[in-house]
Formats: sequence, structure tokens, C-alpha cells
Amino acid sequence: MIKSKTSGVHSGGSTNSIGMKFVLIPAGEFEMGSEEALTEQPVHRVRIPNPFYLGTYPVTQREWRALMGNDPAYFKGDDRPVESVSWNDVQEFIKHLNAREGTTTYRLPTEAEWEYACRAGTATRYSFGESASNLGEYAWYNANSDSQTHPVGEKKPNLWGLHDMHGNIYEWVQDTWHSSYTGAPRDGSTWEGSGAVRVMRDGGWCSDAGNCRVTYRFGYDQSYRNFNLGFRLLKDV
Repeated sequence: MIKSKTSGVHSGGSTNSIGMKFVLIPAGEFEMGSEEALTEQPVHRVRIPNPFYLGTYPVTQREWRALMGNDPAYFKGDDRPVESVSWNDVQEFIKHLNAREGTTTYRLPTEAEWEYACRAGTATRYSFGESASNLGEYAWYNANSDSQTHPVGEKKPNLWGLHDMHGNIYEWVQDTWHSSYTGAPRDGSTWEGSGAVRVMRDGGWCSDAGNCRVTYRFGYDQSYRNFNLGFRLLKDV
């Protein structure tokens, strides 16, 4: 069972200078991982000690272009998620955004923060329940995407008001890839390690229902780019 200081759709939010919208996520505790794959074990309790803002949507091409002056996405559209960006590219975007706003508060979420926010107070395979029968109401995936991304926010949000957490694009997070959760931090912090492979979460337009589960995870080299892989940002409170 997940414990948080609030429940239901959150009213707290924030919008930055380029129009990116954020939802306030409360501090709390949850059981991270699942028994469905070795890479998602062991299930372990994680405490998220501080609230944070998380992007309501994945970062869009309009938002990327406003800072970077280019659009690397394969599937073009201002309100579609930016994709074909590497983890390294994302770090450059974050550096530009922090400089523009005179802050250091923008970053990628940690893997634990991402899963906690995706679960939105639930403890099921999906944020809306155990069965994938309603997945099409919440996600663009291989059964309904027509093999392409779609504008963000067209599907239902989870209980905390976050859209596209189960599909549309896979999302980079901050952590270095580890093949299991053995030794993972229990405080929601970034799990660093050797090598240049970083974690991606979520499902994408090309994913089957199993890869859209809350706990699905995989890793790619931090220089890797693909047209099913983008990101959303966290803003520290």
C-alpha cells in the first residue's frame, strides 16, 4: 500500500517561462518493483522524503525548440513529445532551462520518483488497476497508436493528474542502469553506478501492454537516440 500526504487529483501546480506545466507530487512511501521480471526485483519499500513537481506531460517539441532552437523528433508536431533525444541531450536541455530561469531546480526524476508518481497512490500493475483492458483509455501503445506518437494529454491522466505515463514514449530517468534492485537506495535518491547505461521507464507507441506496466524498466547507453524515447522533467520544490 502506498502512503502519501494527500490523495486524489492534485490541485497544486506550476507553469514555467516556456509554458511547461507541472503537478505537485506529495512526499510519501511505496513498494517499488514487482515479481513479474527479475529486473524489477526485489520489491522494496522506498520513502520519498520531499514533495516535488513533475511535468504534467512529456516535454513537447514546442518546448524543446523554444530552448534548443531545433527539433530532433522523427514524428513532427508541436504538441507531440520530443523524441530521438539521448540522455546526454536531455542534460543539455536541463542546463539551458535552469540558466534561463536562474535556478538549479530542474532535473530528470530518479527512477524511484518516476515510479512513485506513475503509481499515484496505487499498488497495481497499472495506475488504473490490474488489468490492461482499459489501457487504451490511458495510453498510446501498439494496439492503438497507428505506429506513431500523438499529442500529449489526449489520454486520461492518472489519479495525480499526470498524462502519458503508460505510453506514447519511453522516458529517460536520471539513474544508472542496474539489472536488479539489489542494493537500491530506499530514500528515492539517484542510484549511480559504473558505466554509461541509463534507465528508461514507461511504455511507448510501439510497446505491448506488458511494457506499459508501472514497473517496467530497461536501460540504454546515455548517447542512444530513438524515435520512441523522450523524457519529462522534475522541478524541486
